[in-house]
Amino acid sequence: MDDNDTGRDKMPRVVMYVSGFCPYCTMAEKLLRARGVEEIEKIRVDLQPEQRAEMMQRSGRRTVPQIYIGQTHVGGYDDLSILDRQGELASLLAD
Repeated sequence: MDDNDTGRDKMPRVVMYVSGFCPYCTMAEKLLRARGVEEIEKIRVDLQPEQRAEMMQRSGRRTVPQIYIGQTHVGGYDDLSILDRQGELASLLAD
């Protein structure tokens, strides 16, 4: 790896369904950023009802955040936090 290679190309895409005022969404974003995630695609379900319907269909859940790392549905903030404590979040982000 050369000095200009940040490894960003290797990190999977992170998508998070969120709403405008959502403390769990904020905590999830802070945790992901603390683990090196620089880009998070945020989909505002409070502004786009069709996106809420898509989120519910994809995840089977109604609450935000709903987090996807690559093709893996992580779940919400509590699920993300558990993965982090168990050391599994780092491996998901490394895929």
